[in-house]
Amino acid sequence: MRTVRMVTAAVLAAGGVLAAAGAAAADNTPSASASPSGSASGPTEAGTAFRTATPVRPGQVATAEASTGDYLYWVLPLDSGQRATVRATVKLPEASSRHAASTWRLDVYDGLRRRQPCTYAAQAAAAAKEAAAVELSCTLRTVRPGAEAWANDPLPGSYYVRLTAVHLAQEDLGRKVRAELRADVDDTGGAFASDGAVAEPLVPGITARAAAVEAAKKEGKQPPAAAGEPEGGWSSGRWSDRWIWTAAGGVLAALAGVFGYSLTRGRGRPAQVPPRT
Repeated sequence: MRTVRMVTAAVLAAGGVLAAAGAAAADNTPSASASPSGSASGPTEAGTAFRTATPVRPGQVATAEASTGDYLYWVLPLDSGQRATVRATVKLPEASSRHAASTWRLDVYDGLRRRQPCTYAAQAAAAAKEAAAVELSCTLRTVRPGAEAWANDPLPGSYYVRLTAVHLAQEDLGRKVRAELRADVDDTGGAFASDGAVAEPLVPGITARAAAVEAAKKEGKQPPAAAGEPEGGWSSGRWSDRWIWTAAGGVLAALAGVFGYSLTRGRGRPAQVPPRT
């Protein structure tokens, strides 16, 4: 009975550790369904190329005034274990001033400028001539801490969002539109964790950034702020709640072994009966 009580107490303690880990992961997971009214205001302009892309943080609402036919670029940081959903809304000119329907497209590229596929959502959408706005969305795959050189897996670093009209009447070129963009990020935790990590995140100028930080440390100065870097820095797969679940699973397996041994070892050697004389 003493062994059973010990095993039961240990199992309950391990369950408490797992519950605490789950609660901590839930507290640290951003909500993808947050209302736009609670969003932080972001930049009010967009770049026109990869090099001039405007930085935007997850959860911010970026806006831009542009003309139909322009390419609009934003860039946001994504770390390992994160899955992003990018949403864009284009408010179109008055229907009376337009000549035909238009088709808009939202593309996302990683730090190597490889186009990343969307797992679901409307990446391209057609707007009728009478439509007042068009909405697009793209949910990316979960960012991995590392991958093979030949793979197209998403890796930590900068992600470029490009918004433009791909089919447009010639007469409608140059008309004013207003674009709104927001990226919501979910932390998937240990469920999508994997071994390995990239040496550096895929961020343009990361080598120069590392040299500047090292020089600032040697001079005793504050390192310069990096544009597009997460507030807590890059994790690059150093930590995952998978470690907690693995350790708890090992503890439970050991306790199960002890409990099984206590059931099968018997209750000691039988008493020996002295032989009859």
